[in-house]
Amino acid sequence: MSLFDKLMGNATTVKIEDITNEFAPILIPGEEIEAAFVVWRDKWVFTNKRLILLDIQGITGSKREYMTIPYRSVDRYCIETAGSLDDDCEMKLWIKGMAEPLVKEFKRNTDIKGLQRALSTHVL
Repeated sequence: MSLFDKLMGNATTVKIEDITNEFAPILIPGEEIEAAFVVWRDKWVFTNKRLILLDIQGITGSKREYMTIPYRSVDRYCIETAGSLDDDCEMKLWIKGMAEPLVKEFKRNTDIKGLQRALSTHVL
């Protein structure tokens, strides 16, 4: 990920092998990571059972918040692809019990259609 992407907050795809050990302690038996993205220090991890949002806090990054969103809690979602002049894609998730959607921007080269397919597989 380039410094510019970090400053802009765009997510970058992470290799599953690179985060498997980090998330192994919180995965349940039979749960597997299917896709992962990093924005600055935070991570969005899509498993076959849930979406895990890791919010790394503080200067040292030692404080971490893991939010689990079961796919059954996703009411709807919206994926916006990059346009001719846009350099990013966007995903919005409406979660039951939350007034505003969760919004995340992704880099143009992110497999946004694959992300949509993964969400559809688990949400629909």
